[in-house]
Amino acid sequence: MNGTEGPSMIQIRVPVRVLLTVLPCLFFLYVNSVMLFALVKKPLLLESPRYILFGHLLFSDFLQVLLTTLLYIFALTMVRIITCVCIFVIQFTAITVKMSPINLAVMSLERFVAICFPLRHAAIATSRVTRGAIAVMWTVASLDSFTQLCLFFSLGNRSLTAQQVCRKKTVFQLQVYVIVNQVFTVANFVLVTVIIIYTYIATMVAVKCGSSCAYRAKVAHQTVILHALQLCLYLISTLFNMINSSDLFNLDPGVALYVNHLLFSGLIIFPKFLSSLLYGLKDQTFKHVFKYYFTFGYRSSVEPYPTS
Repeated sequence: MNGTEGPSMIQIRVPVRVLLTVLPCLFFLYVNSVMLFALVKKPLLLESPRYILFGHLLFSDFLQVLLTTLLYIFALTMVRIITCVCIFVIQFTAITVKMSPINLAVMSLERFVAICFPLRHAAIATSRVTRGAIAVMWTVASLDSFTQLCLFFSLGNRSLTAQQVCRKKTVFQLQVYVIVNQVFTVANFVLVTVIIIYTYIATMVAVKCGSSCAYRAKVAHQTVILHALQLCLYLISTLFNMINSSDLFNLDPGVALYVNHLLFSGLIIFPKFLSSLLYGLKDQTFKHVFKYYFTFGYRSSVEPYPTS
């Protein structure tokens, strides 16, 4: 009796899990979309490399949460899709996961140049250079996925048109994929951590110099600290890909469903939402623009940033 009730209860609770997953994701995507819309509506902001990089961070986070949620729902509902589509979604999601920390490192470098080389900042951090840096970021973030795809087509013998449940473990079954992913993930975070620590020390030295730009240096120093906090939040997000409650613990499938939902909400959605919101609200210029559009212009005390 219990054996028949367990699976049926799990099937009944799946729609509830999907609903509880989609609602916070929709709220995050809404807040993220408002931030992107606020940037687009203020062209003067997009002339600054700092806001170009912030907008790119918002865009990559938007894609990551959207694709990760789709994969989570696919796995939860056991939907069978074509293998080639599943591979594309999985690998593109992996690229967006690695993109955010790299974006933070470039943002820290931009602040480092602004404080330590103020006279050369306008010549170095141009819009063209920033867009080139974004292209390099996508290339670096794609190295892991490109390597795994090469291994898949050289080692795998699966049909790309077959339908299956879209889970990374079911598509990339060999241990070599796990090793490659771990190597690139560790290398990515070590490189980003070194860059952020270096820029933190450099801006801290600039703050203690007591120059005429001491206030700007102090603000940049605080920004780099915020980047370090964001990096910790993104590191928490990557833990979801390494944790599988059913494998680490011999849990009942029903309990594992609860644990997976809590891990997804706590390690993916919340850190991403908090990271973007903290950075957006910290910036005094962007904060007023964001509040204005977030409330649909309702708050008369909040004025949009002037366009001229």
